[in-house]
Amino acid sequence: MTTPASTFERDAAQLHAHEEHVQPGEIAVGVVIGRASEFFDFFVYAIASVVVFPKLVFPFTDALTGTLYSFAIFAFAFIARPFGTALFMTVERHYGRGAKLTSALFLLGTSTVAIAFLPSYEDIGATVIWLLAAFRIGQGLAWGGTWDGLAPLLAIIAPEARRGWYAMLPQLGALIGLIVASALFAFFLGNLSAEDFFSWGWRYPFFVAFAINVVALFARLRMAVTPEYVELFESGDLEPQRISDTVKSEGRGILIGAFAPLATFALFHMVTVFPLSWVFLFTEERPTRFLLIEATAAFCGLLAVFASGMVADRIGRRRLLGVSAVAIAVFSGFAPQLLAGGVVGETVFMVLAFALLGVSFGQSSGVVASNFSPKFRYTASALTNDLAWLFGAGFAPLAALLLSSHFGLLASGAYLLSGAVCTLLALRFNNRLELAASS
Repeated sequence: MTTPASTFERDAAQLHAHEEHVQPGEIAVGVVIGRASEFFDFFVYAIASVVVFPKLVFPFTDALTGTLYSFAIFAFAFIARPFGTALFMTVERHYGRGAKLTSALFLLGTSTVAIAFLPSYEDIGATVIWLLAAFRIGQGLAWGGTWDGLAPLLAIIAPEARRGWYAMLPQLGALIGLIVASALFAFFLGNLSAEDFFSWGWRYPFFVAFAINVVALFARLRMAVTPEYVELFESGDLEPQRISDTVKSEGRGILIGAFAPLATFALFHMVTVFPLSWVFLFTEERPTRFLLIEATAAFCGLLAVFASGMVADRIGRRRLLGVSAVAIAVFSGFAPQLLAGGVVGETVFMVLAFALLGVSFGQSSGVVASNFSPKFRYTASALTNDLAWLFGAGFAPLAALLLSSHFGLLASGAYLLSGAVCTLLALRFNNRLELAASS
């Protein structure tokens, strides 16, 4: 019997039947589409955690506590993600990467669209909390399985003098996903009555996420059957390994890689999720305006991501990441004052933060992946990515809002500063290991 996964993979392979060589730029397109779909799902849920779930799922408590509960469930996906990687790596070893990507994206789409049908607390009581938590865990498990190895492939086949440029291309997908999600929610919030929005308007972006996942699946499968990918897969360079063997062989590098981009990932949520919650809870400003400010500032972030590629090729990726961490540390000293400065202050905060985020995030992916042995690079890179998001971003909105609500906005700056310190320490430790290995 022919499975849907094998059918999709065969159809994708036919697109390359008459191509002798696939350029890195074509791989990059597939990576960007895949990342954009993932992050669109991610931001749709994140925005709903602020403007929808506190009222829909936690109406029995005040708005601040309800948002904190929402952010706690928000973190479940990051906790589940490494387990998803382990699960779907097993699927890939036994049934192939087509089966893995298809089943993972099916789980992601199903979990996401199921949230769109979520009833309210008034309808089914506390059961809705358990359902939301289960669907969020499903999203996290699926994200672990969406690792396709295209980013490592891109780094391997990219011209050596332009590694920084090609490293930043996959990161564009994150900001594209944010822009689309923010604009979509802003449209519904600005054009629907409160009754219509909470009845059906907020559900529409979750349906859109499912459709985008279908497009992303075919784009990823098309890239995953390129001659370069197949050759590297068959040679073992992109072959999935057992998690236990990978951790035993590359555990130290995985841990360093998880902490190296901590400042970037902490800033990622401090500029995308936390400000929306603060503005929504503690100011008179409507979330519609702030979502539009966020989407506009994200365009500045896109330009900064492009700039990071050019700068990294001149001074090196790790040096740029270190300089960015220092800049984030400096920014943490006055960022809270900007966020508390009204519409003008919020706009300046968002533009500066996204500029910093673009430069640092553009080079944060796989910055220590070259230290992994070829045999374990595929699986080690996936685990590093999972743990970096867990440590750097999973609890960032919850921690920042909890600290700020008790100790003021300055506490969020201190939280961001701690992430920058962790990044600098991880990069320094990684340099020492490289020097020791080369001596």
